[in-house]
Amino acid sequence: MRKRLEAWLFADADGAPALIRRLVTENARAFAPLYALAFVCMGLVAATTGASAWVLKDVINEIFVARDGAMVIAIAVFVLVVFLVKGAASYGQLVILGRIGNAIVAQIQRRLFNAITSQDVAFFESSGIGDLGTRLSHNANAARAALDLVVTALGRDLLSVIALVGVMVLQDPLMSVIALVIAPPAIIVVSKLVRRVRRVAKSQFVSLSRILSISQETISGIRIVKAFAVEQRLRDEMGQAVADVETQANKITRLSARTSPVMETLGGMAIALVILYGGYSVIELGSDPGSFVSFIAALLLAYDPARRLARLNVNLSAHLVGVRLMYEVLDRETGERDTAPDAPLRLGEGRVTFDDVVFRYGEAPALDHLVFEARPGEVTALVGPSGAGKSTVFAMLERFHDPLAGRVLIDGTDIREAGLQSLRAQIALVSQDTFLFDLSVRDNIAIGRPGASEDDIRQAAREANAEEFILGLDGGYDASVGEGGGRLSGGQR
Repeated sequence: MRKRLEAWLFADADGAPALIRRLVTENARAFAPLYALAFVCMGLVAATTGASAWVLKDVINEIFVARDGAMVIAIAVFVLVVFLVKGAASYGQLVILGRIGNAIVAQIQRRLFNAITSQDVAFFESSGIGDLGTRLSHNANAARAALDLVVTALGRDLLSVIALVGVMVLQDPLMSVIALVIAPPAIIVVSKLVRRVRRVAKSQFVSLSRILSISQETISGIRIVKAFAVEQRLRDEMGQAVADVETQANKITRLSARTSPVMETLGGMAIALVILYGGYSVIELGSDPGSFVSFIAALLLAYDPARRLARLNVNLSAHLVGVRLMYEVLDRETGERDTAPDAPLRLGEGRVTFDDVVFRYGEAPALDHLVFEARPGEVTALVGPSGAGKSTVFAMLERFHDPLAGRVLIDGTDIREAGLQSLRAQIALVSQDTFLFDLSVRDNIAIGRPGASEDDIRQAAREANAEEFILGLDGGYDASVGEGGGRLSGGQR
């Protein structure tokens, strides 16, 4: 079961570059002005970081070597201004990116919900509650996290590295070459970690979906859970799912953390080589000590953004799993085929005819050349054993499914020739499964007729013999029924 679920969830083989390009194209364009402002802030952060390393040259040479007292105040004021600008730019960058990220999550969740609700009933019959819920929450946040990583990597980290490497090259080009020998080994190590992170992240999503599914099933069916005393079984299932997520999260943490010892070792080697060469240049060749200190400062300041850039692909791979799953839903064709969206259903007497209708659920036959007529003004009952197709008949009438052969007619018109909204607006369905929305009593009664007046609502309640107990509720028609109608008895629901 798990293998089948994984195969269905992760059929998308799009590569990371294509996913990132699509994610940026679809979401960043709407926020281009804000992103431009964020990049300005990040550019200021990078420039001031480089300036803080550059100024150490003057601190050493003008104050400690030349002992120029007049330069002390000037350098101190310059340093203060640099860090004030850096602090303000950092604040602006964080606030702007936070606002963009929140807007993107909201936008993606709306798109996902619209895409999910546009699917047909068969889609929901084959999809788990936990899977769909996780896609709405986890995948939208994964898209935001991926965008944030890309933007901060290109803006803050890459610009900072460029500024600091620029300082290093200006101070001593040869030492810069020595310091940058760590790049190729770091790239090789990171590329190997990326593939492992992607595999673990896929397994983690399956377990997250299972946690949400167990939670929702337990809460929705709590009376059955209590009546049949299956609490311990559900606790065991939840415990296993939580343990799986914990194990997979720990694996991702370990894999992501492996970049740190690699970068620490390579960075230490680079700094040690620079100190050896720089010390020799200052002591034996009479090089400028201020330039050497400025170079070391730039190298040390470049270490953190360089390490984040080295880990970018590892961290990004975990989030791109959620992005792939998000696009699986968004790219899925609309399941419901509204063959005549603008055509109204014109009712006459209301005669319903099933003309040689054939339908199957996969390979299982449900309706085999069904022929019958429900005449207007009469009560027509369908009687048969469980699984005989009674519910399927009403599903066909509502066009939750279309016939594989034959026709469903209302007053001689094939219902596929009418718009879905028009068709369903003419049909009142009382399901065998009682379901209420987490709204007031009034809103639940009027759910199928948004424009219903107060008199219409109360008249419907009286005709259903429900007004007496409704008025007895705390709040009457304004009383909340709770999620799934949980605040009402079975009969009241």
